[in-house]
Amino acid sequence: MGTLKIRTLARSRVACGVGAGLVLALAAEGLSHAQQFQATQQFSRTQQTFGARDPGPRAGSVDAGQPLPGLTDGQKALFAAGLEAFGEIGSVQGKIPGTDIGLGPRYNSVSCGSCHAQPAVGGTSPNAKAYPFIGPNPQIAAATLERATNRIPFFITADGPVREARFKNVVSNGALTSTPDGGVHALFTITGRSDAINVVGATGSRQTCRLAQPDFDLQRRLDNIEFRIPTPAFGAGLIETISEPTILANMATHSADKRALGISGRPNRNGNDGTITKFGWKAQNISLMMFAGEAYNVEQGTTNELFPVERPSPGETLPPECLFNGMPEDATNTDDPNESPHGDLVRFASFMRFLAPPTPSTTAPGGAASIARGASLFRDTVKCALCHTPSLPVGWSSYARSIGPGQANLYSDLLLHDMGATLADGVSQGAATGSEFRTAPLWGLGQRVFFLHDGRTSDLEAAIAAHGDRASEARGTVNLYNNLSETDKQHLLNFLRSL
Repeated sequence: MGTLKIRTLARSRVACGVGAGLVLALAAEGLSHAQQFQATQQFSRTQQTFGARDPGPRAGSVDAGQPLPGLTDGQKALFAAGLEAFGEIGSVQGKIPGTDIGLGPRYNSVSCGSCHAQPAVGGTSPNAKAYPFIGPNPQIAAATLERATNRIPFFITADGPVREARFKNVVSNGALTSTPDGGVHALFTITGRSDAINVVGATGSRQTCRLAQPDFDLQRRLDNIEFRIPTPAFGAGLIETISEPTILANMATHSADKRALGISGRPNRNGNDGTITKFGWKAQNISLMMFAGEAYNVEQGTTNELFPVERPSPGETLPPECLFNGMPEDATNTDDPNESPHGDLVRFASFMRFLAPPTPSTTAPGGAASIARGASLFRDTVKCALCHTPSLPVGWSSYARSIGPGQANLYSDLLLHDMGATLADGVSQGAATGSEFRTAPLWGLGQRVFFLHDGRTSDLEAAIAAHGDRASEARGTVNLYNNLSETDKQHLLNFLRSL
């Protein structure tokens, strides 16, 4: 799709609003998913000289990353230990000074904190050009750390978001099959690293790992690749204590409005015990411990007590010469009395559990009156709150008395909603279909750089537009947004950036 046509679509918002002007035009053009993705990115970069505009990430102070108030001294110590573990750099055997054991054989980055960094540790993708100017995409440096020979995939840029890649279907002998894949295909391998060449490993003798990266260019040609960016962990301990009856009761509220707008929603559930799951882009993880264990294994390649096997690419068997450590690499300490008994997994989960939600601004951007007007429009006029529930009750937690009872101002119902073809990634997780996603919590949105599950845009208006697919449950609310005056749109955008 040419630049001229993108500019024409951008200008069309004068007549019909950004949702109708972009999403409907893309559908009318019959564009593939990959072309829609590209068009949304180009739209985000198109400079508008009129009407409402996304104010951008809120500056002035970092309003996230602190522990919950009221923690005991022991809980504060565990929070600090988790924060330290979040920042640890992984290496293959942990023998490089200042590193921890367990990186690879396949990985997406070398530490939790490198990806969960904006605007503070525990957040999401950082950026060098947005407040607080943390730095470029850390995956650029991770690719060649310790002389690794990885190539940077086409979808990773210094100014872009941290991403993982999933393939929608299995590819066999270079041809696309109808067999679903959906798994993460890690970007990088430890091939070429100084700690993976001529090193004694699991074979008992010296070994060198030689492992190819996935052919991402082939997957692009086959339109078979989808992306995910890191989800923020702020306030995660409060979300963990929101009960199943609370979620189901909230789902049943405002039924008339929901029916009128075509909103349904349903919970995702754990395949083992049938309980509601709440964490991840598709609400696929049941607990922070599970969330941490999966990420440690999938994103860094570190085996742990929940995921004790080195992870290959889907359908692959890892060669023995790429296995260097006993498993699990992260485990409970039973022998060293001078060290904590907790492995990284417990520290990660505790850090997220004790991490306070972001503090919203009452005055920026736009001033208190604009933010209040935007909140009213969000809730009562555009009806965003039918899915982005402003607040849910929090129950008592056995981990910390400072967690509950109270309210979590998360702006999410924690349910799955069908977002239509524009946002669909073709990946099923649990009960979630390829076009269903958990309602993303909006607290902290004011200081995020990248939006939507794949980070395709940094512009709030483009993110809103992408919700307006013909088959999306959010289409009705996008239409209501498009009907606002440009002044009221600005109030609503200011409210979102105040969160």
